[in-house]
Amino acid sequence: MYSTVHTTNQAIQAISVLAREIEKNAQSDGDFTTAIPGLSLHRRKTPTEPLHCIFNLGLGVVVQGNKQALLGDEVITYGPGHSMLTSIELPVISRVTRASAQEPLLGLMLTLDSQEILQVATEMKLPAPARGTVFRPLSIERLDERLTRDLIRLLELHDQPELVALLAPLIKREIIIRLVAGPHGPQLQHLVADGSPSQQISKAVTWLKQNFAQPLQVDELAARVHMSPSTFRQHFRAITSTSPLQYQKQLRLQAARQLMLNQNLDAANASGQVGYESASQFSREYGRLFGAPPLQDVRRIRLAEARIG
Repeated sequence: MYSTVHTTNQAIQAISVLAREIEKNAQSDGDFTTAIPGLSLHRRKTPTEPLHCIFNLGLGVVVQGNKQALLGDEVITYGPGHSMLTSIELPVISRVTRASAQEPLLGLMLTLDSQEILQVATEMKLPAPARGTVFRPLSIERLDERLTRDLIRLLELHDQPELVALLAPLIKREIIIRLVAGPHGPQLQHLVADGSPSQQISKAVTWLKQNFAQPLQVDELAARVHMSPSTFRQHFRAITSTSPLQYQKQLRLQAARQLMLNQNLDAANASGQVGYESASQFSREYGRLFGAPPLQDVRRIRLAEARIG
């Protein structure tokens, strides 16, 4: 549970301006990529069913409506006045809990680069997190006015496309600086602290994302990040709320789902491409994760998208 977020009048006004900028560029239900690398916009006019997904390293902001994320056994609710930082890629169950045609959910996601975070943290020469500080891979903090204004400036570049290549990297760097220096800072410092468990698990997660179709030997992955197998398993579960094998399974199933949706592959071909040797095992595990067999799930998604369109 998180305490109620108290915002100043200036912060509330800035959130209203950000909401107008998002609505201007997301005028119907859906998820919208933008000309700004790493920035996507999101709009929903009704609450949604729980959705299994992977939250990437990045900053999530909801300026209207409410969302909920289930990470392991922890339920995290956030909405206007909150900023959500995911400091390591996480398998979560996400859903919109408050939205209407009159007040649709409006939000954005800005993915971040771990190397740029490391560079900023190094240049700022901030002290390491206090001993005993608990690393939270998904943290919720107050959305302050300065950070909100930076996000507004980023969105306003839609009206100046010729300046995106020059200004977007500068504004994104400023956002990272504010995150590292602000309430989210201890979590990011854990992420980049040399030799910290969170940094080692982050490296393991990066390897899994790049090699999820390969057979996984957990002991070899532990050795790759210089941890004993037992310590590796302990820290991996503590940080991601799942085991390495279950994490790989979610990556495979998410990737197969996208292959079927975006490339019109059938279940047998999609399962083979993501590393499954047994099509029947793929169908069983797919149904357990997404609540329906592959063909039925894909049809359901396409029908929902058609209704939105």
